[in-house]
Amino acid sequence: MSVLRIGNASGFYGDRFAAWREMLDGGELDVLTGDYLAELTMLILGRDRMRDPSLGYAKTFLRQAEGVLGTALERGVTLVTNAGGLNPAGLADAIRSLGDRLGLQVRVGYVEGDAIQRPDALTANAYLGAFGIAACLDAGADVVVTGRVTDASLAVGPAIARFGWTRDDLDALAGATVAGHLIECGAQVTGGNFSFFTELPDGGHRPGFPIAELHPDGSSVLTKHPGTGGAVTVETVTAQLLYEVGGPDYLGPDVVTRLDTVGLAQEGPDRVRVSGVRGTPPPDTLKVGVNNLGGFRNSMTFVLCGLDIPAKAALVRGQIEESVGTEGLEFTLARTDHPDTGDTEAASALLHVHLRDGDKSRAGRAFSAAAVELALASYPGCTLTTLPGDATPYGVFTADTIAQDAVEHVAVLPSGERVPIAPPPVTGGLQGAPVRHEASTGGPSLHGTRRGALGELVGARSGDKGGDANLGVWARTDATWPWLRDWLTVERLAELLPETAALTVERYELPNLRAVNFVIRGLLGQGVAASTRFDPQAKALGELLRSRVVDLPTEAPA
Repeated sequence: MSVLRIGNASGFYGDRFAAWREMLDGGELDVLTGDYLAELTMLILGRDRMRDPSLGYAKTFLRQAEGVLGTALERGVTLVTNAGGLNPAGLADAIRSLGDRLGLQVRVGYVEGDAIQRPDALTANAYLGAFGIAACLDAGADVVVTGRVTDASLAVGPAIARFGWTRDDLDALAGATVAGHLIECGAQVTGGNFSFFTELPDGGHRPGFPIAELHPDGSSVLTKHPGTGGAVTVETVTAQLLYEVGGPDYLGPDVVTRLDTVGLAQEGPDRVRVSGVRGTPPPDTLKVGVNNLGGFRNSMTFVLCGLDIPAKAALVRGQIEESVGTEGLEFTLARTDHPDTGDTEAASALLHVHLRDGDKSRAGRAFSAAAVELALASYPGCTLTTLPGDATPYGVFTADTIAQDAVEHVAVLPSGERVPIAPPPVTGGLQGAPVRHEASTGGPSLHGTRRGALGELVGARSGDKGGDANLGVWARTDATWPWLRDWLTVERLAELLPETAALTVERYELPNLRAVNFVIRGLLGQGVAASTRFDPQAKALGELLRSRVVDLPTEAPA
Protein backbone atom coordinates (compact mmCIF):
# COMPACT_ATOMS: atom_id res chain seq x y z
CA MET A 1 0.00 0.00 0.00
CA SER A 2 1.25 3.50 -0.78
CA VAL A 3 -0.26 5.10 2.34
CA LEU A 4 0.39 4.09 5.94
CA ARG A 5 -2.33 5.25 8.34
CA ILE A 6 -0.92 5.78 11.83
CA GLY A 7 -3.22 6.88 14.61
CA ASN A 8 -2.38 7.94 18.13
CA ALA A 9 -4.43 7.15 21.23
CA SER A 10 -2.36 8.59 24.08
CA GLY A 11 -0.36 11.76 24.54
CA PHE A 12 0.64 11.23 28.17
CA TYR A 13 0.27 8.88 31.13
CA GLY A 14 -3.32 9.66 32.14
CA ASP A 15 -4.79 10.62 28.77
CA ARG A 16 -8.34 9.67 27.75
CA PHE A 17 -8.76 6.04 28.74
CA ALA A 18 -11.32 5.30 26.03
CA ALA A 19 -9.20 6.68 23.18
CA TRP A 20 -7.78 3.28 22.17
CA ARG A 21 -11.29 1.91 21.68
CA GLU A 22 -12.45 5.11 19.95
CA MET A 23 -9.56 5.00 17.49
CA LEU A 24 -9.97 1.31 16.64
CA ASP A 25 -13.73 1.63 16.13
CA GLY A 26 -13.64 5.01 14.37
CA GLY A 27 -12.23 3.98 11.01
CA GLU A 28 -9.40 2.37 9.08
CA LEU A 29 -5.92 2.24 10.64
CA ASP A 30 -2.72 0.32 10.02
CA VAL A 31 -0.91 1.26 13.22
CA LEU A 32 -2.10 2.68 16.53
CA THR A 33 0.49 4.31 18.79
CA GLY A 34 0.46 5.46 22.38
CA ASP A 35 2.88 7.91 24.01
CA TYR A 36 3.11 7.73 27.83
CA LEU A 37 6.58 9.05 28.67
CA ALA A 38 6.80 12.70 29.63
CA GLU A 39 9.96 13.60 31.53
CA LEU A 40 7.92 13.67 34.74
CA THR A 41 6.56 10.18 33.98
CA MET A 42 10.02 8.65 34.13
CA LEU A 43 10.33 9.96 37.69
CA ILE A 44 6.94 8.45 38.60
CA LEU A 45 7.92 5.09 37.09
CA GLY A 46 11.25 5.25 38.88
CA ARG A 47 9.49 5.60 42.19
CA ASP A 48 7.16 2.71 41.24
CA ARG A 49 10.16 0.53 40.56
CA MET A 50 11.72 1.43 43.92
CA ARG A 51 8.64 -0.04 45.61
CA ASP A 52 8.38 -3.06 43.30
CA PRO A 53 11.20 -4.00 40.87
CA SER A 54 8.69 -5.83 38.64
CA LEU A 55 6.97 -2.53 37.82
CA GLY A 56 8.38 0.51 36.04
CA TYR A 57 5.93 0.48 33.11
CA ALA A 58 2.67 2.36 32.49
CA LYS A 59 0.09 0.07 34.06
CA THR A 60 -2.77 1.99 32.45
CA PHE A 61 -1.79 0.69 29.01
CA LEU A 62 -2.19 -2.90 30.16
CA ARG A 63 -5.76 -2.15 31.28
CA GLN A 64 -6.49 -0.39 28.00
CA ALA A 65 -5.02 -3.28 26.00
CA GLU A 66 -7.33 -5.73 27.74
CA GLY A 67 -10.30 -4.08 26.04
CA VAL A 68 -8.82 -3.64 22.56
CA LEU A 69 -6.19 -6.32 21.95
CA GLY A 70 -8.61 -8.75 20.32
CA THR A 71 -10.05 -6.05 18.07
CA ALA A 72 -6.60 -4.91 16.98
CA LEU A 73 -5.55 -8.46 16.09
CA GLU A 74 -8.77 -9.10 14.23
CA ARG A 75 -8.44 -5.94 12.15
CA GLY A 76 -4.70 -6.22 11.58
CA VAL A 77 -3.84 -3.02 13.43
CA THR A 78 -0.37 -3.04 14.95
CA LEU A 79 0.05 -1.45 18.39
CA VAL A 80 3.25 0.50 19.14
CA THR A 81 3.82 2.15 22.50
CA ASN A 82 6.55 3.47 24.77
CA ALA A 83 4.50 2.42 27.81
CA GLY A 84 7.33 0.03 28.64
CA GLY A 85 8.98 2.94 30.41
CA LEU A 86 11.76 1.58 32.62
CA ASN A 87 10.76 -2.05 32.11
CA PRO A 88 9.80 -2.84 28.50
CA ALA A 89 10.55 -6.54 28.98
CA GLY A 90 8.18 -6.62 31.94
CA LEU A 91 5.34 -5.02 29.98
CA ALA A 92 5.99 -7.34 27.02
CA ASP A 93 5.64 -10.34 29.35
CA ALA A 94 2.47 -8.88 30.82
CA ILE A 95 0.96 -8.45 27.35
CA ARG A 96 1.76 -12.06 26.46
CA SER A 97 0.11 -13.19 29.68
CA LEU A 98 -2.90 -11.01 28.87
CA GLY A 99 -3.12 -12.64 25.45
CA ASP A 100 -3.01 -16.09 27.00
CA ARG A 101 -5.76 -15.16 29.44
CA LEU A 102 -7.92 -13.81 26.60
CA GLY A 103 -7.23 -16.80 24.37
CA LEU A 104 -5.33 -14.69 21.83
CA GLN A 105 -2.13 -15.48 19.99
CA VAL A 106 -0.20 -12.23 20.15
CA ARG A 107 3.33 -11.69 18.89
CA VAL A 108 5.11 -9.14 21.07
CA GLY A 109 8.44 -7.48 20.36
CA TYR A 110 10.19 -4.93 22.48
CA VAL A 111 13.09 -2.52 22.36
CA GLU A 112 15.65 -2.03 25.08
CA GLY A 113 19.06 -0.49 25.61
CA ASP A 114 17.97 2.99 26.60
CA ALA A 115 18.78 2.48 30.30
CA ILE A 116 22.11 4.07 31.19
CA GLN A 117 23.98 2.94 34.28
CA ARG A 118 24.22 5.93 36.59
CA PRO A 119 24.68 4.82 40.22
CA ASP A 120 23.92 8.33 41.43
CA ALA A 121 20.61 8.62 39.51
CA LEU A 122 17.10 7.32 40.07
CA THR A 123 16.65 6.95 36.31
CA ALA A 124 18.90 7.67 33.33
CA ASN A 125 17.66 6.86 29.85
CA ALA A 126 18.89 7.65 26.36
CA TYR A 127 16.37 8.72 23.73
CA LEU A 128 16.63 5.93 21.17
CA GLY A 129 15.56 6.08 17.55
CA ALA A 130 13.10 4.17 15.40
CA PHE A 131 15.07 1.35 13.78
CA GLY A 132 14.58 -1.04 16.71
CA ILE A 133 10.82 -0.63 16.38
CA ALA A 134 11.09 -1.29 12.66
CA ALA A 135 13.07 -4.51 13.27
CA CYS A 136 10.32 -5.83 15.56
CA LEU A 137 7.66 -5.02 12.97
CA ASP A 138 9.70 -6.63 10.18
CA ALA A 139 9.70 -9.78 12.30
CA GLY A 140 5.91 -9.82 12.43
CA ALA A 141 5.19 -8.23 15.81
CA ASP A 142 1.53 -7.43 16.55
CA VAL A 143 2.56 -5.26 19.50
CA VAL A 144 5.83 -3.38 19.96
CA VAL A 145 6.79 -2.07 23.38
CA THR A 146 9.63 0.35 23.97
CA GLY A 147 11.26 2.19 26.80
CA ARG A 148 12.61 5.69 26.26
CA VAL A 149 12.60 6.37 22.55
CA THR A 150 11.91 9.77 21.05
CA ASP A 151 8.18 10.37 20.91
CA ALA A 152 8.24 10.69 17.13
CA SER A 153 9.96 7.29 16.78
CA LEU A 154 6.65 5.56 17.52
CA ALA A 155 5.49 6.73 14.07
CA VAL A 156 8.85 6.71 12.29
CA GLY A 157 9.48 3.03 13.10
CA PRO A 158 6.35 1.73 11.35
CA ALA A 159 7.13 3.94 8.34
CA ILE A 160 10.64 2.48 8.08
CA ALA A 161 9.17 -1.03 8.19
CA ARG A 162 6.46 -0.29 5.63
CA PHE A 163 8.49 1.67 3.09
CA GLY A 164 11.90 0.03 3.53
CA TRP A 165 13.72 3.25 4.29
CA THR A 166 17.39 3.10 5.19
CA ARG A 167 19.46 5.51 7.23
CA ASP A 168 20.31 7.31 3.99
CA ASP A 169 16.67 8.36 3.42
CA LEU A 170 17.11 11.49 5.51
CA ASP A 171 14.34 13.57 3.96
CA ALA A 172 11.82 10.77 4.35
CA LEU A 173 12.91 10.16 7.94
CA ALA A 174 12.60 13.88 8.64
CA GLY A 175 9.11 14.02 7.15
CA ALA A 176 8.01 11.07 9.27
CA THR A 177 9.58 12.71 12.32
CA VAL A 178 7.39 15.75 11.77
CA ALA A 179 4.32 13.53 11.40
CA GLY A 180 5.28 11.68 14.58
CA HIS A 181 5.82 14.93 16.47
CA LEU A 182 2.43 16.18 15.32
CA ILE A 183 0.45 13.16 16.55
CA GLU A 184 2.51 12.32 19.65
CA CYS A 185 0.48 14.62 21.92
CA GLY A 186 -2.85 13.15 20.94
CA ALA A 187 -5.72 15.60 20.66
CA GLN A 188 -3.42 18.60 20.99
CA VAL A 189 -3.11 18.67 17.16
CA THR A 190 -6.86 18.27 16.56
CA GLY A 191 -7.95 21.31 18.57
CA GLY A 192 -6.97 20.44 22.13
CA ASN A 193 -5.34 23.32 24.03
CA PHE A 194 -5.82 25.51 20.94
CA SER A 195 -5.68 29.31 21.28
CA PHE A 196 -8.77 29.77 19.12
CA PHE A 197 -10.84 26.93 20.58
CA THR A 198 -14.02 29.03 20.34
CA GLU A 199 -13.74 28.81 16.54
CA LEU A 200 -13.75 25.00 16.49
CA PRO A 201 -16.94 23.32 15.23
CA ASP A 202 -17.66 21.85 18.67
CA GLY A 203 -16.09 24.67 20.66
CA GLY A 204 -13.27 22.35 21.71
CA HIS A 205 -15.64 20.11 23.68
CA ARG A 206 -14.17 16.69 22.85
CA PRO A 207 -11.52 16.70 20.13
CA GLY A 208 -10.84 13.44 18.36
CA PHE A 209 -7.43 11.82 18.28
CA PRO A 210 -5.16 12.30 15.25
CA ILE A 211 -4.12 10.22 12.27
CA ALA A 212 -1.07 10.70 10.04
CA GLU A 213 -1.38 9.31 6.54
CA LEU A 214 2.27 8.73 5.65
CA HIS A 215 3.56 8.40 2.09
CA PRO A 216 6.74 6.69 0.80
CA ASP A 217 8.55 10.04 0.38
CA GLY A 218 7.92 11.01 4.03
CA SER A 219 5.18 13.50 3.29
CA SER A 220 1.93 13.09 5.18
CA VAL A 221 -1.62 14.25 5.63
CA LEU A 222 -2.81 14.98 9.17
CA THR A 223 -6.44 14.10 9.76
CA LYS A 224 -8.84 12.43 12.21
CA HIS A 225 -11.72 9.98 12.09
CA PRO A 226 -14.97 11.33 10.60
CA GLY A 227 -17.50 12.51 13.12
CA THR A 228 -15.01 13.14 15.92
CA GLY A 229 -14.71 16.55 17.57
CA GLY A 230 -12.20 19.32 17.14
CA ALA A 231 -10.62 20.13 13.79
CA VAL A 232 -7.44 19.65 11.80
CA THR A 233 -6.39 22.95 10.26
CA VAL A 234 -3.14 24.62 9.31
CA GLU A 235 -3.33 26.53 12.60
CA THR A 236 -3.96 23.51 14.85
CA VAL A 237 -1.06 21.77 13.12
CA THR A 238 1.14 24.87 13.45
CA ALA A 239 0.37 25.03 17.16
CA GLN A 240 1.52 21.45 17.74
CA LEU A 241 4.53 21.84 15.48
CA LEU A 242 5.75 24.66 17.74
CA TYR A 243 5.25 22.61 20.91
CA GLU A 244 8.39 21.85 22.93
CA VAL A 245 10.87 22.65 20.16
CA GLY A 246 13.90 24.89 20.02
CA GLY A 247 15.54 26.21 16.89
CA PRO A 248 15.01 25.16 13.27
CA ASP A 249 17.32 22.17 13.79
CA TYR A 250 15.17 19.52 15.51
CA LEU A 251 17.76 17.01 16.67
CA GLY A 252 16.86 13.33 16.75
CA PRO A 253 18.73 10.02 16.96
CA ASP A 254 18.05 9.12 13.31
CA VAL A 255 17.93 12.51 11.59
CA VAL A 256 18.11 16.23 12.18
CA THR A 257 14.80 17.59 10.95
CA ARG A 258 14.79 21.09 9.48
CA LEU A 259 11.64 22.69 10.85
CA ASP A 260 12.18 25.71 8.61
CA THR A 261 11.45 23.50 5.58
CA VAL A 262 8.06 22.19 6.74
CA GLY A 263 5.26 23.14 4.36
CA LEU A 264 1.64 23.08 5.52
CA ALA A 265 -1.41 23.29 3.25
CA GLN A 266 -5.11 22.74 3.85
CA GLU A 267 -6.04 19.91 1.52
CA GLY A 268 -9.68 19.64 2.55
CA PRO A 269 -11.88 19.59 5.65
CA ASP A 270 -9.80 18.18 8.53
CA ARG A 271 -6.94 17.37 6.17
CA VAL A 272 -3.59 19.21 6.29
CA ARG A 273 -0.78 18.18 3.98
CA VAL A 274 2.74 18.25 5.44
CA SER A 275 5.46 18.28 2.78
CA GLY A 276 8.87 19.58 1.76
CA VAL A 277 10.62 18.49 4.96
CA ARG A 278 14.38 18.17 4.66
CA GLY A 279 16.71 16.18 6.88
CA THR A 280 20.43 16.09 7.60
CA PRO A 281 22.55 13.44 9.35
CA PRO A 282 21.87 13.01 13.05
CA PRO A 283 24.30 14.11 15.74
CA ASP A 284 26.82 11.60 17.05
CA THR A 285 25.29 11.79 20.52
CA LEU A 286 21.96 10.86 22.06
CA LYS A 287 20.08 12.90 24.61
CA VAL A 288 19.95 11.32 28.06
CA GLY A 289 17.22 12.22 30.53
CA VAL A 290 18.36 11.91 34.15
CA ASN A 291 16.06 11.95 37.17
CA ASN A 292 17.19 12.22 40.78
CA LEU A 293 15.32 12.63 44.02
CA GLY A 294 16.02 16.20 45.09
CA GLY A 295 14.61 16.08 48.60
CA PHE A 296 11.24 16.80 50.15
CA ARG A 297 8.72 19.59 49.68
CA ASN A 298 5.60 20.99 51.25
CA SER A 299 3.33 23.94 50.56
CA MET A 300 0.78 25.99 52.48
CA THR A 301 -1.40 28.80 51.11
CA PHE A 302 -2.67 31.77 53.12
CA VAL A 303 -5.69 33.86 52.10
CA LEU A 304 -5.09 37.59 52.57
CA CYS A 305 -8.28 39.63 52.27
CA GLY A 306 -8.96 43.35 52.02
CA LEU A 307 -6.51 46.08 52.98
CA ASP A 308 -2.77 46.04 53.76
CA ILE A 309 -2.05 42.97 51.63
CA PRO A 310 1.75 43.52 51.45
CA ALA A 311 1.97 44.10 55.20
CA LYS A 312 -0.05 40.97 55.92
CA ALA A 313 2.23 38.94 53.66
CA ALA A 314 5.30 40.38 55.37
CA LEU A 315 3.92 39.45 58.78
CA VAL A 316 3.36 35.83 57.74
CA ARG A 317 6.82 35.66 56.22
CA GLY A 318 8.48 36.84 59.39
CA GLN A 319 6.47 34.47 61.55
CA ILE A 320 7.17 31.41 59.38
CA GLU A 321 10.87 32.19 59.11
CA GLU A 322 11.10 32.58 62.87
CA SER A 323 9.44 29.20 63.36
CA VAL A 324 11.32 27.01 60.83
CA GLY A 325 14.25 29.11 59.63
CA THR A 326 14.84 30.68 56.23
CA GLU A 327 16.65 27.90 54.36
CA GLY A 328 14.61 26.39 51.53
CA LEU A 329 11.63 28.72 52.02
CA GLU A 330 9.96 30.41 49.06
CA PHE A 331 7.12 32.93 49.26
CA THR A 332 4.94 33.86 46.28
CA LEU A 333 2.27 36.55 46.65
CA ALA A 334 -0.44 36.26 43.97
CA ARG A 335 -2.30 39.56 43.80
CA THR A 336 -5.65 38.11 42.82
CA ASP A 337 -7.44 40.74 44.94
CA HIS A 338 -9.72 43.46 43.55
CA PRO A 339 -10.42 46.72 45.41
CA ASP A 340 -13.82 47.73 46.69
CA THR A 341 -15.67 44.48 46.02
CA GLY A 342 -18.44 42.86 48.02
CA ASP A 343 -17.14 39.33 47.39
CA THR A 344 -14.60 37.79 49.77
CA GLU A 345 -12.85 35.72 47.13
CA ALA A 346 -12.55 38.64 44.74
CA ALA A 347 -11.08 40.78 47.53
CA SER A 348 -8.41 38.22 48.45
CA ALA A 349 -4.81 37.62 47.50
CA LEU A 350 -3.01 34.29 47.94
CA LEU A 351 0.32 33.85 49.67
CA HIS A 352 1.89 30.55 48.65
CA VAL A 353 4.62 29.34 51.00
CA HIS A 354 6.87 26.50 49.80
CA LEU A 355 9.59 24.67 51.67
CA ARG A 356 12.13 22.30 50.12
CA ASP A 357 14.62 20.46 52.26
CA GLY A 358 16.60 17.25 52.40
CA ASP A 359 15.17 16.65 55.87
CA LYS A 360 11.69 15.15 55.54
CA SER A 361 10.75 16.03 59.13
CA ARG A 362 11.56 19.73 58.72
CA ALA A 363 9.67 19.97 55.43
CA GLY A 364 6.80 17.92 56.84
CA ARG A 365 4.66 18.50 59.89
CA ALA A 366 7.16 20.88 61.46
CA PHE A 367 6.50 23.28 58.57
CA SER A 368 2.78 22.76 57.99
CA ALA A 369 1.99 22.85 61.70
CA ALA A 370 3.92 26.12 62.05
CA ALA A 371 1.68 27.60 59.36
CA VAL A 372 -1.55 26.36 60.95
CA GLU A 373 -0.49 27.65 64.38
CA LEU A 374 -0.74 31.19 62.99
CA ALA A 375 -4.51 30.90 62.49
CA LEU A 376 -5.32 32.93 65.62
CA ALA A 377 -2.03 34.76 65.99
CA SER A 378 -1.28 36.54 62.75
CA TYR A 379 -2.99 39.02 60.41
CA PRO A 380 -6.70 39.90 60.58
CA GLY A 381 -8.86 37.50 58.62
CA CYS A 382 -6.17 34.79 58.64
CA THR A 383 -7.24 31.59 56.90
CA LEU A 384 -5.56 28.89 54.81
CA THR A 385 -6.69 26.85 51.83
CA THR A 386 -4.50 23.87 52.75
CA LEU A 387 -4.59 21.40 55.61
CA PRO A 388 -1.43 20.45 57.49
CA GLY A 389 0.27 17.54 55.82
CA ASP A 390 3.51 15.64 55.49
CA ALA A 391 6.24 16.40 52.98
CA THR A 392 6.45 14.59 49.68
CA PRO A 393 9.60 13.73 47.71
CA TYR A 394 10.36 15.71 44.56
CA GLY A 395 12.57 14.98 41.60
CA VAL A 396 15.18 16.93 39.70
CA PHE A 397 15.50 16.47 35.93
CA THR A 398 18.69 17.14 33.99
CA ALA A 399 19.64 16.43 30.39
CA ASP A 400 22.95 14.90 29.34
CA THR A 401 24.36 13.26 26.23
CA ILE A 402 26.03 9.98 25.39
CA ALA A 403 27.77 8.80 22.23
CA GLN A 404 25.46 6.94 19.85
CA ASP A 405 27.87 3.99 19.66
CA ALA A 406 28.04 3.73 23.47
CA VAL A 407 24.43 2.55 23.70
CA GLU A 408 23.41 -1.08 23.10
CA HIS A 409 20.18 -0.53 21.19
CA VAL A 410 18.51 -3.96 20.89
CA ALA A 411 15.30 -5.16 19.27
CA VAL A 412 13.93 -8.28 20.96
CA LEU A 413 11.83 -10.02 18.32
CA PRO A 414 8.63 -12.00 19.02
CA SER A 415 10.72 -15.17 18.69
CA GLY A 416 12.99 -14.00 21.49
CA GLU A 417 15.91 -13.37 19.13
CA ARG A 418 17.92 -10.31 20.14
CA VAL A 419 18.93 -8.11 17.19
CA PRO A 420 21.49 -5.35 17.81
CA ILE A 421 20.61 -2.06 16.13
CA ALA A 422 23.74 -0.40 14.79
CA PRO A 423 24.18 3.34 15.28
CA PRO A 424 23.93 5.56 12.21
CA PRO A 425 27.09 5.21 10.07
CA VAL A 426 27.05 8.88 9.12
CA THR A 427 26.49 11.60 11.68
CA GLY A 428 26.69 15.35 11.57
CA GLY A 429 28.78 15.53 14.70
CA LEU A 430 27.88 18.17 17.23
CA GLN A 431 25.50 20.43 15.36
CA GLY A 432 26.14 23.51 17.47
CA ALA A 433 23.47 26.00 18.35
CA PRO A 434 20.96 26.84 15.62
CA VAL A 435 21.09 30.36 14.29
CA ARG A 436 19.24 32.69 16.61
CA HIS A 437 17.33 35.61 15.19
CA GLU A 438 16.75 39.00 16.66
CA ALA A 439 13.94 41.06 15.21
CA SER A 440 14.98 43.39 12.42
CA THR A 441 14.22 47.09 12.35
CA GLY A 442 13.43 47.45 8.70
CA GLY A 443 10.05 45.78 8.58
CA PRO A 444 6.94 47.02 6.81
CA SER A 445 5.25 50.17 7.96
CA LEU A 446 1.78 49.52 9.34
CA HIS A 447 0.58 53.02 10.10
CA GLY A 448 -1.55 53.62 13.13
CA THR A 449 -2.12 51.53 16.20
CA ARG A 450 -4.95 50.56 18.50
CA ARG A 451 -4.93 49.08 21.97
CA GLY A 452 -5.92 45.45 22.13
CA ALA A 453 -4.95 42.01 23.39
CA LEU A 454 -2.02 40.52 21.50
CA GLY A 455 -4.06 37.33 21.12
CA GLU A 456 -6.40 39.07 18.70
CA LEU A 457 -3.70 38.70 16.05
CA VAL A 458 -1.55 35.77 17.15
CA GLY A 459 -1.78 32.26 18.52
CA ALA A 460 0.65 30.65 20.95
CA ARG A 461 1.68 27.29 22.33
CA SER A 462 4.08 26.76 25.23
CA GLY A 463 5.53 23.87 27.19
CA ASP A 464 8.38 22.46 29.22
CA LYS A 465 11.72 20.79 28.57
CA GLY A 466 13.37 20.04 31.87
CA GLY A 467 14.04 23.35 33.57
CA ASP A 468 13.51 25.30 30.34
CA ALA A 469 10.32 26.46 28.65
CA ASN A 470 9.50 27.10 25.03
CA LEU A 471 7.02 29.64 23.75
CA GLY A 472 5.96 29.51 20.10
CA VAL A 473 3.96 32.41 18.67
CA TRP A 474 2.45 32.48 15.20
CA ALA A 475 0.74 35.17 13.14
CA ARG A 476 -2.70 34.28 11.87
CA THR A 477 -2.29 35.96 8.47
CA ASP A 478 0.42 36.79 5.97
CA ALA A 479 -0.30 40.48 6.59
CA THR A 480 0.50 40.30 10.30
CA TRP A 481 3.58 38.09 10.06
CA PRO A 482 6.05 40.89 9.15
CA TRP A 483 4.74 42.96 12.06
CA LEU A 484 5.05 40.07 14.52
CA ARG A 485 8.52 39.18 13.25
CA ASP A 486 9.84 42.71 13.77
CA TRP A 487 7.84 43.64 16.87
CA LEU A 488 8.21 40.62 19.18
CA THR A 489 11.83 40.90 20.28
CA VAL A 490 13.49 39.33 23.29
CA GLU A 491 13.38 42.75 24.96
CA ARG A 492 9.67 43.14 24.31
CA LEU A 493 9.03 39.65 25.61
CA ALA A 494 10.76 40.70 28.84
CA GLU A 495 8.44 43.71 29.07
CA LEU A 496 5.34 41.59 28.56
CA LEU A 497 6.51 38.64 30.69
CA PRO A 498 8.76 40.19 33.38
CA GLU A 499 9.79 36.82 34.84
CA THR A 500 11.81 36.19 31.67
CA ALA A 501 13.83 39.41 31.94
CA ALA A 502 16.66 38.00 34.08
CA LEU A 503 16.88 34.72 32.17
CA THR A 504 18.70 33.65 29.02
CA VAL A 505 16.16 33.75 26.18
CA GLU A 506 16.87 32.41 22.70
CA ARG A 507 14.73 33.55 19.78
CA TYR A 508 14.30 31.67 16.49
CA GLU A 509 12.29 32.52 13.38
CA LEU A 510 10.28 30.03 11.32
CA PRO A 511 9.00 32.09 8.38
CA ASN A 512 7.37 29.07 6.75
CA LEU A 513 5.07 28.87 9.78
CA ARG A 514 4.79 32.67 10.25
CA ALA A 515 6.19 31.99 13.70
CA VAL A 516 8.84 32.91 16.22
CA ASN A 517 9.91 30.52 18.95
CA PHE A 518 11.48 31.48 22.26
CA VAL A 519 13.46 29.09 24.46
CA ILE A 520 13.51 30.44 28.01
CA ARG A 521 16.37 28.87 29.94
CA GLY A 522 15.83 28.09 33.61
CA LEU A 523 12.25 29.32 33.87
CA LEU A 524 11.21 26.05 35.54
CA GLY A 525 14.22 25.76 37.82
CA GLN A 526 15.23 22.14 38.36
CA GLY A 527 12.37 20.82 36.25
CA VAL A 528 8.63 20.27 36.49
CA ALA A 529 8.73 18.04 39.56
CA ALA A 530 10.75 20.61 41.51
CA SER A 531 9.13 23.78 40.17
CA THR A 532 7.04 25.92 42.50
CA ARG A 533 5.66 28.17 39.76
CA PHE A 534 1.89 28.52 39.70
CA ASP A 535 2.17 27.10 36.17
CA PRO A 536 4.96 24.54 36.74
CA GLN A 537 5.00 23.17 33.18
CA ALA A 538 4.67 26.57 31.44
CA LYS A 539 1.56 25.33 29.65
CA ALA A 540 -0.23 28.65 30.21
CA LEU A 541 2.71 30.88 29.33
CA GLY A 542 1.50 31.38 25.77
CA GLU A 543 -1.98 32.35 26.87
CA LEU A 544 -0.54 34.79 29.40
CA LEU A 545 1.40 36.45 26.58
CA ARG A 546 -1.69 36.59 24.36
CA SER A 547 -3.66 38.31 27.12
CA ARG A 548 -1.30 41.30 27.32
CA VAL A 549 -2.79 44.55 25.98
CA VAL A 550 -0.42 46.17 23.49
CA ASP A 551 -0.39 48.56 20.54
CA LEU A 552 -1.70 46.54 17.60
CA PRO A 553 -1.37 47.73 14.01
CA THR A 554 -4.69 49.09 12.79
CA GLU A 555 -4.04 47.93 9.22
CA ALA A 556 -3.80 44.31 10.31
CA PRO A 557 -7.10 42.42 10.37
CA ALA A 558 -8.16 40.86 13.66
